[in-house]
Amino acid sequence: MRWDAQALMPRPEGPAPETPAPALLPLAGLVRSVTTPEFAGITFHEVTAKSVLNKVPAGSRMPFEWTINPYRGCSHACVYCFARKTHTYLDFDAGLDFDSQVVVKVNAAEVLRKELAKPSWTHQQVALGTNTDPYQRAEGRYRLMPGIITALAESGTPLSILTKGTLLARDIPLLKSAAAQVPVGLGISLAMTDEALSEAIEPGTPGPRARLKLVSRLREAGLPCGVMAMPILPWLSDSDEALDALFASLAAAGATGVTAGALYLKPGGTKEWFMKWIAANHPELAGRYRRLYESGSYASKEYRSWLAGKVRYFKARHGFTNSSGFSHRDLEDDPRGEEAEYPAGIIPQQSTPGPGKAAGHARPGRQGAQGREESAGQAAAAGQATLF
Repeated sequence: MRWDAQALMPRPEGPAPETPAPALLPLAGLVRSVTTPEFAGITFHEVTAKSVLNKVPAGSRMPFEWTINPYRGCSHACVYCFARKTHTYLDFDAGLDFDSQVVVKVNAAEVLRKELAKPSWTHQQVALGTNTDPYQRAEGRYRLMPGIITALAESGTPLSILTKGTLLARDIPLLKSAAAQVPVGLGISLAMTDEALSEAIEPGTPGPRARLKLVSRLREAGLPCGVMAMPILPWLSDSDEALDALFASLAAAGATGVTAGALYLKPGGTKEWFMKWIAANHPELAGRYRRLYESGSYASKEYRSWLAGKVRYFKARHGFTNSSGFSHRDLEDDPRGEEAEYPAGIIPQQSTPGPGKAAGHARPGRQGAQGREESAGQAAAAGQATLF
């Protein structure tokens, strides 16, 4: 009742009308918009969707064919989020609106069941969390994911989830049940262990310690859990100390695999919003970031090569060798490098490792893999001052 009382555009009594009342915004299927003290500064726009399965273009070389985004916009408010531009398709802006105007597909599970029941459905993998986070805070209110997971599993459809939201822990029993029916892949996004930096640049997310605990809980439950350690932030989270702490923590948590990559700044929303944040919070770095990303979305080739050397070294040091699950690089010289890799655990497999048996997690000795990588890591570390 308290939630209903906050509606900016209350739904009339009785069945929903065939033609909804004039909307506050031109959103297709808008039922009502809601604000509440529990989510200060955020407006939820509840919509009824006609379809929730999104076909991935064949040329994308992604490891999945379909996606579902039960939410548009994200209260995690990650300054660097690559999906910001997608909010402009709804006549919102890519900055503050992306963080505070959240579209909720309230009938997602019901629509999905109908789509999965069609004779034409071929049970290809469905990925969640590819655009905005399905376990952002609103999921605690709307509870869309249990219905979505159940519908996919009962239809025999493999699924994967990528999230920063520790609310995923609520659904561990359901995910274990789903994994007994279909292949399930799980991934956590975590690229830093510095709690203060995380709070500043991804203010709506659970902190690093909470996400590390979630990785451990998933592994203890016998579920896979790969980690996308992106973005590594130039001059903010790319030091030897920061990377060593990150990979050590992920290894201790039992992650099945890790992929790490440099900050990606797509123009048209993300790049502009991030550069504004840098100028306000780290003005001493503003010029360096402009030069580093002057050629487009990717950091300079020199920086990416330098970072790749450090990542290889620290991954080997902490046992993450041979832990890549899938690559969608188009060419050998694809600028994305490891950024185009999906670590083991995220992509659904026919069988999953048991608790504490992370794929590719046999720790190398001081000699061997670590020794082979050490010279590359040291050379890369030595080059930063002159390269960028």
